[in-house]
Amino acid sequence: MFERWKSREWIVGSGARSAIAGGTCWILAAIFAVLGIVADATNSALGLESSSWFMLSIALFVGSVSWYIGWAVAVHFYHKK
Repeated sequence: MFERWKSREWIVGSGARSAIAGGTCWILAAIFAVLGIVADATNSALGLESSSWFMLSIALFVGSVSWYIGWAVAVHFYHKK
C-alpha cells in the first residue's frame, strides 16, 4: 500500500489532483467565511450560526494547507531530476 508513496512518478502525477483539491477547499472556506460575516451582520442564522460558519471556514483553510503541501512536494520532485 505504501509503495506508491516511494514512487516519484506517482507523487509528481498526483500534483494536479492536490492543487485542485486545495483550491476547492480554499474556495469553500472563503464562501463559508462570507456566509459567517453575512449571518453575523444580519443577526440571523443562515442554516448555521455565524460562529459555526467561521469554524467551518477555519477547518477548510487548514485542510487546504495539507493539499498545497502535497502540491509543493510534487513540484519539487518534478524539478529535481
